[in-house]
Amino acid sequence: MNDDSHHDNGLRVGFCGLGKMGLPMARRLAEAGFRTALWNRSAQKAHALGASLNTSAGKASAFETAAEVAAHSEAVMLCLADHASVEAVAFGAQGLARGAPRGLVVVDHSTMAPAQAQALARRWHDETGGAWIDAPVSGGTAGAAAGTLAIMAGGDAHAIDTTLGAMRAYAARVTRMGASGAGQATKLANQTIVMTTIAGIAEATRLARRTGIQAASMPAALAGGWADSVLLQTLQPRMIAAPAQPSGTIRTMLKDLDAVESYARENGVTLPVAALVRRWLARACEQGLAEADISQIVTVELD
Repeated sequence: MNDDSHHDNGLRVGFCGLGKMGLPMARRLAEAGFRTALWNRSAQKAHALGASLNTSAGKASAFETAAEVAAHSEAVMLCLADHASVEAVAFGAQGLARGAPRGLVVVDHSTMAPAQAQALARRWHDETGGAWIDAPVSGGTAGAAAGTLAIMAGGDAHAIDTTLGAMRAYAARVTRMGASGAGQATKLANQTIVMTTIAGIAEATRLARRTGIQAASMPAALAGGWADSVLLQTLQPRMIAAPAQPSGTIRTMLKDLDAVESYARENGVTLPVAALVRRWLARACEQGLAEADISQIVTVELD
């Protein structure tokens, strides 16, 4: 994405949640020329990012509360751990709703159940008159840093349009999937594909290792064939040599598959493969691997 097109965009943007994904996303937003108000639960992270951006091309200020971020913004992006965190940041004692100008748009990049996103959107509109977009992302930390994330959005089409330029600072693709909750439903479908594929790659790697195949050669050998994928090329080498830092943890993927299972049950859909993978992830957590990189399901002892 060429950043030059963003420099004349006067939209004042807030960003709350500077974790593994949020930090590179917020950095790209400020470096693309958006005036960015920053907040993080541990304030030091927001101040450090603000200071580093203000010595470079970015324009960013750190604030002590989410309410202050809202007061300085026309749109606020959230990248938080779960529904409880989002609810606290949006509606808590010093939350966004306390400082929000009428009609403030919230773009929530967190992952949660579609019904939870719909309830937040209704409450946000009732309390502030603003729009709430559920906009989960796919592409991992590498995609966030490179600005190549895929965003699946649910909510008002006009509100999505007004924030599109800002989202394009860190996403290569933003697709409106439907009304409120549709972004989260698409993310659950995405996670179903991702996790069942990773499990398949882990099984193939175990088979290769046990039978004397050079497992490390698999990504190169299968490149361009039907088994090839970004996941094969990215994660299979991590199964051979565990990374020092996880890009996504087993605990997070289990949380997402728990949400997939609940949503499937609510809608009367049976997902036999996802259910098996979920049990595999739960076993990994029992064996102390909750904070390990998702690739490490390859090491789990199974009956």
